[in-house]
Amino acid sequence: MVIRILIPHSVHMQSMMIKSSEEIIIYESPDGGKTVYARKSGEPPNSRTLHSIDPVWKKEQELNVRWANLKEPVFMADSDPTLNDAISKVEMLYALKKEK
Repeated sequence: MVIRILIPHSVHMQSMMIKSSEEIIIYESPDGGKTVYARKSGEPPNSRTLHSIDPVWKKEQELNVRWANLKEPVFMADSDPTLNDAISKVEMLYALKKEK
């Protein structure tokens, strides 16, 4: 059995007492909800496992990685005719799509 506990910021931990032999799962998010991790109560924070990821944030991160990976080929295109041709074609395709 999993018990989810949501604690409002106004509640002090010292005033809370849980009397149960049930397993308590703690959900934590270090980044405001973009990623949520879970761990058993009493376990150290480094034992947590990924519970969920915000799909919009995940897509943004993937696009950022893709963008970073494309920078190097653009710089290499100056000395590589094949890359230069491919990048020119992508730029042309983008310009045509942008006009629509």
